[in-house]
Amino acid sequence: MKYPESVLTKNRKGETEVRLLIDKGRFVRYTYVYPDGTKAEGGKVSIILTNEKGEQVHYFLIPTKGGRYLALIPKEEKTQRKVWDGKKEVEV
Repeated sequence: MKYPESVLTKNRKGETEVRLLIDKGRFVRYTYVYPDGTKAEGGKVSIILTNEKGEQVHYFLIPTKGGRYLALIPKEEKTQRKVWDGKKEVEV
């Protein structure tokens, strides 16, 4: 199959790869702080991706040395999650 150049990329080995859509949707990103306002656990972040079918995937982003993040999927997922937007609780 022939793909348009705009969807092709090269990996570290120099091999050509195709960026192939799995699904798309919306996301919510939030961080964690202690009640006194200080960053929790070095500034970890969560991203919840919701596809067009309403299915969600939750990733913890753990900061590493050098300013990069390690993405982990939690062992157990909560069905109902709310976050604070600075004024009120908001459902994810």
